[in-house]
Amino acid sequence: MSDTAGTDQRTEGLPKFRLFKPILAGATLRDRMIACVGALAGITLTGLICGWFFGEGPHIPLIVAPMGASAVLIFAVPASPLAQPWSVIGGNTISAFMGVLAAHLIPDPVIAIGVGVSLAIAAMSLTRCLHPPGGAAALTALIGGPAVTSAGFLFPLFPVCLNSIILVALGVAFHKISRRNYPHVTVAAPANTHGTADLPAALRIGVRPEDVDAALVALHETLDIDRGDIDRLFRQVELQALERMHGDLTCAEVMSRDIVTIDRDASAEEARRLLISHNIRTLPVVDEAGRLAGTIGLRELTLHGDADLASVLSEARTARPDDPVVALASALTDGRTHAVVIIDDDRTILGVITQTDLLATLTRLLSVKGFASSEVAPS
Repeated sequence: MSDTAGTDQRTEGLPKFRLFKPILAGATLRDRMIACVGALAGITLTGLICGWFFGEGPHIPLIVAPMGASAVLIFAVPASPLAQPWSVIGGNTISAFMGVLAAHLIPDPVIAIGVGVSLAIAAMSLTRCLHPPGGAAALTALIGGPAVTSAGFLFPLFPVCLNSIILVALGVAFHKISRRNYPHVTVAAPANTHGTADLPAALRIGVRPEDVDAALVALHETLDIDRGDIDRLFRQVELQALERMHGDLTCAEVMSRDIVTIDRDASAEEARRLLISHNIRTLPVVDEAGRLAGTIGLRELTLHGDADLASVLSEARTARPDDPVVALASALTDGRTHAVVIIDDDRTILGVITQTDLLATLTRLLSVKGFASSEVAPS
């Protein structure tokens, strides 16, 4: 056997080095490049604005070092709970105040630096603004030199708080321009649209919030991700796994093709008649060119009486004919959507998949799987 073959066997299964391989889940090289541009703009503009505000002179720093660490969080991991506006502003300001307090109360600088950072962590935890650069802000207040010491209890406000406010404001503006979500807003859990105490259908099976809580306790780890995002991630993983296992079954194979539609300028009475006579919950509405304009149902007709259809249309949930049919599960179990309209690139209606269609499809998939399992089971 050659030396090369031996080397391959020894290195098999070991992780291979890859340039720019992200260490955070979901990160891409493009995200990091955007973060670099954001940090460049954020830190530079913060320094310029504070320079204009404070003027020239050595009496106080224009920008403090912890802002560099805050910029990493704001621009590189904007979804982190540690990077949210209150965490940045409150964490840095409160921590700097703890550092100044320790410096005034404890004459020994070695003990003071430890106490200052410890108090900063405690204060940030109690005020729900944990921010790692806050520890550096506390240290800066203790070892920042004569300019910081002379500022005393004004240092947490000027420049720390002002730096933080400006940096956060620039972060909000930058992420809006780059079409990214900051401040991060956790998507609310699905609600029961029927006004009852039951959980929504999508939450009655599979991963439950209490399962996530139990898993976090079992792991005994603190994760840098919002609790609601973990729950949403698990549900998306379930959907991706379902698509992977049954993604070969497309919407085109399941959809109804003989579609009942109504013109946008038709009357509400005509829409009512079509819904009832065909025993359907959702009626696609088409414009003058025959393209999908929206949908109408008995709910909209009941709420708005005899108003023009064009003024009471609901936005249609749509999919493409080559999309996996199981990918429609989340839409058709949200408690509001009764049908998904299948369209082409010109929004011409090709078909419709209803909740009944999806239920029949999933039942068929389960029965086929059960049959296959019984065929291979030992006697």
